[in-house]
Amino acid sequence: MKRVAGNGGAALDRTGLGLGHGRVLCEWLIDFLTSIQRAGCVAVNHRGGVGRLALVSLAVSILAGCSGEYSILDPAGPAARDQFWVWWAMFAVSMVVSVVIFALWIFTFLKKSHPQRTPREERRIALRWILGGGVALPLVSIIALLTFGVPTGKRMLPLPLPDGETAEVIEVIGHQWWWEIRYPGAEGETVVTANHLVMPAGEPVDFHLTSNDVIHAFWIPRLGGKIDMVPARDNYIRLEADYPGIFSGQCAEFCGAQHTTMQLFVEAMERDEYEAWLAARQSPPQQQERHDEAREAFVEHCAGCHRVAGLPHDIQASGPVYRGIEGPDLSDIGSRATLGAGRLAMEEGAIAYWLEHHQLLKPGNRMPAHNHIDTETLQSIGSWLETLTP
Repeated sequence: MKRVAGNGGAALDRTGLGLGHGRVLCEWLIDFLTSIQRAGCVAVNHRGGVGRLALVSLAVSILAGCSGEYSILDPAGPAARDQFWVWWAMFAVSMVVSVVIFALWIFTFLKKSHPQRTPREERRIALRWILGGGVALPLVSIIALLTFGVPTGKRMLPLPLPDGETAEVIEVIGHQWWWEIRYPGAEGETVVTANHLVMPAGEPVDFHLTSNDVIHAFWIPRLGGKIDMVPARDNYIRLEADYPGIFSGQCAEFCGAQHTTMQLFVEAMERDEYEAWLAARQSPPQQQERHDEAREAFVEHCAGCHRVAGLPHDIQASGPVYRGIEGPDLSDIGSRATLGAGRLAMEEGAIAYWLEHHQLLKPGNRMPAHNHIDTETLQSIGSWLETLTP
């Protein structure tokens, strides 16, 4: 089901190639330092071995953030690339300040003699430090940060595009602890899915963001962001993927016990492939007669909170369900990469396993335990749901 990311072709410029070389260098340094770390473990009992091992371990930990699916140092879109350079600018300034401070600190301790100064001279020196270090340096730092940061932030605003072009609009709603994604369909229809965000590659996409319960934060590290999702308020951000591929998103605002398992699977497609996917999602999934009993069981036990295209939704479900609680749309659940917003990989039998053990896999989620439903019924519902693909 996953698609292999393309090489981006013309979408990648020299800057993008430079970033790729930088990532390769970081990965090489990680491998090199890891080998030193292993060697240091052998020499830990020797004099100085512990100190060297600690320094190498620290370097490995720092460089480990240079790559990976959640790394901001491996950008795959214009917004993320802008943020990448802002990060390096801030890092460079902080390093310069740190070096100066440590150099002065070491100089002070190593200096043999301290000249005697009059109170007037002391005040004059103190004033210089206050004006230089407390006013001028912060002012220069703020100006430099604004010089980089303001254009970066502006490019992520959903401003009008040149030549009358329009950006694709995708609405994302945060729930505890899953993502609802809504797409504009033909003739005013809306396609709804959950935890699997599909977007066109190589063009800007405007995300309209809000929350259904508490404050969440929308963040796809390799594409850019993050931005808060606040109940009863709409926030907006414009992102773009350089090339088709798979990316990872994560809620970046603590939102409860299962905050860390509120992950987002992001798939960028070519425009024609995206339109074909959207058209397929506008048609209800094909229903097979051999799953009639499973569908009836779903309608009886699950349809009060979950929706499947083509089935009745606004009904009174039996059993101890939580009325008024909206669950994820399951119309295309069989095509998703994970269950429970990244908690469980999608494979044969995974949905039935989730239905039986969801409170163990993701404690505190709002779906009630299914103690009143026998195992055979849960397995039949799971098998039927696995067939629901666009």
